[in-house]
Amino acid sequence: MNTSLFAASAADLTIERIRALAARPDQVESLTLEFKREYSKSLVTTIAAMANTYGGVILVGITDKAEPGTDRVVGVDAQDTIDKIASGCREKFDPPWEPAFIPVPFGDGSGLSVVAIRVDANTAPRPLLIDLKAPIRLSGQNSTADRDRLLRLAREEPAASVLPMGQGLMSPQLGVDNEGKSTDDFVLRTGINLPMGDAAAWRPLSERSVDALAQALKGSALPGALRNLGQGAIDQSMGFRPLGHNRARTARLVWQAVGRRPVEHPIEAIVTVNLPQIHGPGSAAPVATITVDVVSRICRYAGSMGNTSWEHRYPLPDLVVLCDGLLKALVDPGVVEEIARIADIDTALVAQPRELHLIADRPVVELLPSAGLKEIPGAGTSLGGIFRANPVLDLRIAAERQEQVDDWLRQLGLDAGLSGMEALVERYRATTTPSG
Repeated sequence: MNTSLFAASAADLTIERIRALAARPDQVESLTLEFKREYSKSLVTTIAAMANTYGGVILVGITDKAEPGTDRVVGVDAQDTIDKIASGCREKFDPPWEPAFIPVPFGDGSGLSVVAIRVDANTAPRPLLIDLKAPIRLSGQNSTADRDRLLRLAREEPAASVLPMGQGLMSPQLGVDNEGKSTDDFVLRTGINLPMGDAAAWRPLSERSVDALAQALKGSALPGALRNLGQGAIDQSMGFRPLGHNRARTARLVWQAVGRRPVEHPIEAIVTVNLPQIHGPGSAAPVATITVDVVSRICRYAGSMGNTSWEHRYPLPDLVVLCDGLLKALVDPGVVEEIARIADIDTALVAQPRELHLIADRPVVELLPSAGLKEIPGAGTSLGGIFRANPVLDLRIAAERQEQVDDWLRQLGLDAGLSGMEALVERYRATTTPSG
């Protein structure tokens, strides 16, 4: 699902954003996205099909195929197009319903616009019928629900939280030793929730699919970000592999930096795949969860080495690289493809991460370098928090991912009762460029 288009406010849904989407060579029609050059009767069927499946966005005024050197964004008369679509919905849909329409003008005096149609499966009646049939959405095309699918649609509650998947993760917990004392400096968690296809709802995880996900993670930006967090002191690591609690519907893939006793693993990353246990038919669609936990023990590792010259704080650049690596890994095409294969869904339904959880064993101010930061008198302390993402941002785009990371760091500083984080972030960005 292109969540940036679905979640953007009308003011943020600009023609520049739409042109950028249409120009992406990897952006094709999918379960949740369709381009239409102009109004046609089939457009109403597509609206119903999306409403009966996962929802989506239809952009009218864009050709579905582009010739080399031509602009896909051709535009339409917005009011005439909306009137035709609304009329078709009133005439065809049982029960009556219509989606949201947002005209996005070219702004060049031509009078042309792209009409964005948002189909929200959470608000649409289910099933939405046309001529006593229920259209459904397959990969980039429409089909018709068979008897079993129609019965499921009739039993289903609205597809709660399918489109904004990615929020509602459980907060992580710090590890503790036999005496109940924390073994970690902090744990950082992000992840996604996602719907499941019919096959994934009953089949167990296969060793092949779990291994393929591990290989995709090894090739992502995450291992490099983890090694960077070690400030050059970590030169050995063990790549993502099954470790710990792995079951038929749970996979746990672990990356570990190799240290020495008593802190054998100064950094760990744990990717957990949880498919829901199915106990008979239910009214709500099953939801899978993918979480990525980064567990850092660098301060403890430095202390155990007795190296007083090593800074026992986490520099801003390392935190930037870590957060960027986490997000970049979860939108990496290879990782997304393997997640989609496990859940038996289209890659378009693999949400982007929209939450970051941090829990620390000490006040956050004690984890950050003091240079450039100043404690605000009486501001109190913070042991972490939950940081929401801006749903308008497309985290596949380096500049927008950078914007999100910067927002999180500014919030981290403010929640810790510190001033100066905004200036530090600006100075850092002035000397770097977004990485793809």
